[in-house]
Amino acid sequence: MAPNIATNTRVSLDELLDFVRPRHRAILLTRRADGSPQGSPLTCGVDDSGRIVVSTYPDRAKTRNAKRDPRVSLIVLSDDWNGPWVQIDGTAEVVDTPDSVEPLVEYYRNIAGEHPDWDEYREAMVKQGKSIIRVTPERWGPVATGGFPARLAPQGD
Repeated sequence: MAPNIATNTRVSLDELLDFVRPRHRAILLTRRADGSPQGSPLTCGVDDSGRIVVSTYPDRAKTRNAKRDPRVSLIVLSDDWNGPWVQIDGTAEVVDTPDSVEPLVEYYRNIAGEHPDWDEYREAMVKQGKSIIRVTPERWGPVATGGFPARLAPQGD
């Protein structure tokens, strides 16, 4: 079996956003009050303004942390564990209800397409008190692959 070789591909902002759009699995890293990292696995998308967006609730640690310290990082992963990934550092903006409703519509539309009942969706977002975190990319690493073996099999006798 041929080994996989780790890669690092530098990309422009437009290329970065093209890479992120079809990938919705990410880990958001925020800073706790003591400065230590706090990670949250989540679903993300790209809004029409080129920001990485995350649906959340106002009482979540990531939301409180981003309000206190807007410096955040996202690690966007491929569905395939061996697939490419990228780290994005940026500034977060938290938008709470009711101002979050239309950005949440855009978030849903950009990830999943059209909702069967937008009025119902908007009502649910208000009822749930949903917030949205918008991250403006400021720095990003190369799109990377890990070079993991295709299959890690246990060693026999």
